[in-house]
Amino acid sequence: MTTHKVGIIMNGVTGRMGTNQHLLRSIKAIIDQGGIKLSDSEVIMPDPILVGRSETKLAALAKRSGITRYSTDLDAALADAKNTVYFDATLTGQRPNGVRKAIAAGKHIYCEKPTATTSAEAVALAEEVTAAGLKNGVVQDKLWLPGLQKLQYLIDTGFFGEILSVRGEFGYWVFTGEHEKVLQRPSWNYRKEDDGGIIVDMICHWQYVIQNLFGDIKSLTCLGATHIPERRDEAGIPYKCTADDSAYATFELTNGVICHFNSSWCVRVDRDDLLTLQVDGTNGSAVAGLRDCKAQSNAATPRCVWNPDIDSPIDFAEGWTGVPTNDVFDNAFKVQWELFLRHVVKNEPFRWTLMEGAKGVQLAELSLQSWAERKWVDVPAIG
Repeated sequence: MTTHKVGIIMNGVTGRMGTNQHLLRSIKAIIDQGGIKLSDSEVIMPDPILVGRSETKLAALAKRSGITRYSTDLDAALADAKNTVYFDATLTGQRPNGVRKAIAAGKHIYCEKPTATTSAEAVALAEEVTAAGLKNGVVQDKLWLPGLQKLQYLIDTGFFGEILSVRGEFGYWVFTGEHEKVLQRPSWNYRKEDDGGIIVDMICHWQYVIQNLFGDIKSLTCLGATHIPERRDEAGIPYKCTADDSAYATFELTNGVICHFNSSWCVRVDRDDLLTLQVDGTNGSAVAGLRDCKAQSNAATPRCVWNPDIDSPIDFAEGWTGVPTNDVFDNAFKVQWELFLRHVVKNEPFRWTLMEGAKGVQLAELSLQSWAERKWVDVPAIG
């Protein structure tokens, strides 16, 4: 048996996403399944080292996960030739420093989004890692969600005919912390000075979802809002919210499709999931959530007549049919991790590069510009 052992520096994984999605449900899950099987005689086996600032947190996470290697010394981890991949899940403002250190050390780069706080720096990082001849990637996990995979199947089979529009609804109620012992989201999310805000966080996601499923974005308009002005931090101390907690954005695509996305941490959920995408086409429509997808063909569409004076004679929910689960869907983060490690070891294709990540940063930046200037903004091509 040939085993390709890949040393992975996992910087910043003591945070919520780093711990749950990247370490426990991705890298540790890959280790537990016996690695990434390439053939009956060849596997890829991750060998992570957990890196962060708090030795106490790292030791606790190492014990919880069963990972034996951890360190507060990033430079030493980068100097170790056994470590060939650098993964960054630190705060966005710190990310370029770690990535540039890893590039200088000759490590392949994989990191969370946003890849930087400005599109200029995001593009610069992409160009620097490419010039160094290193493999690189950015997390674009939502592409492998079961609901979106089913939606992609409907697109690929021509179910919709001509796609007309897309309506995205994302969000949930995030409590202020006044009466809660454990916060749902870290307090920095609501501070602009700490690179927080839902536009910076979520518009990056909508960029790659729209581009990969529906087409390239031509222009946009975005309105942000800070609906809740004060919250409590991790210590229970009140603080002023300086970043946007909601965003209402419309995207015009080059192919004429119109996409509208509402994103909010101040909305109570009355829909099938925390994220739903409704796609309407000439021949049919579909609504996808995180795991499920339902569709309605043209033949099954009821003929509606406006009459507010009587109860509706139509049960609108009855006209939708669930898209069957014809495949086995793994954790979305884990799926992309496996693709990236196959890219590193076997040079298999991997198109979700840092330059693709820069497009998400650009769209968030232009969304903030649109909000500030209260106007439509064109989206120039980059990369």
